[in-house]
Parts: sequence; C-alpha cells; structure tokens
Amino acid sequence: MLIQLNTDNHVDGRDEAMREVETELTRSLSRFSSQVTRIEVHFRDANADKSGASDKECTLEARVSGQDPTAVTHAAATLSAAFHGARDKLVRVLDKRLAKLRPPKGIDPFDRPTVDQGMPL
Repeated sequence: MLIQLNTDNHVDGRDEAMREVETELTRSLSRFSSQVTRIEVHFRDANADKSGASDKECTLEARVSGQDPTAVTHAAATLSAAFHGARDKLVRVLDKRLAKLRPPKGIDPFDRPTVDQGMPL
C-alpha cells in the first residue's frame, strides 16, 4: 500500500509529522492492505493565515483495486484532529464497502456445481 502526502502552501509538511501520519495510516489500515493499493492524504488550511474554529481539513482518498476511489474529509481546529477524524471515517467506509464485496455467509464461492456432475445450470 503506497501512501502519498500532499499539503497546501499554508500547511507545514515537515518530514517528522508526515512520517507519523504514514505510520498511523499503515497501522490503522493494515487489515485492508491486500485490497487498497494507494492512500492519498491531503492537508489544507481553509482560512490560510486567519484563525478559525474548524479551518484545518484532511482528505483521505483510498484506491481499492478494481473499484472506484473512496474519499472522506474531516475539518477540525488542528491538523492532528482533522487527520484522526478522517482516518476514523475512512476505516468505517472501507469496512462497509469491502464487506459488500465478500460472498454471503454460508456460501462458498468455489462450491459451484459443474456440468460434469450432471446438475442443471
């Protein structure tokens, strides 16, 4: 799973903070690592130099193999809070989305009757 980090001109993209984001995403999304090919992280400051209650935004976009991309956004007072909120949303969305791709309980996708068994199609 590849993690790509992007920031706007008003967000400090220090290496230490970005490594922490990568580590946290890798840990939180490890159970999806076989299905997710890439995660894009976008940090932005909506009000730039002005202060505000929820002016920091984090958008996470997950690229699931064979599916359309999934994106979530969370706004908060700090970048850390925005990231953690977006991460939690992404985990919930991926849980739901990937659960729909699994076969129903009790049905083995490889246990299909074949023509050789004399069963009707």
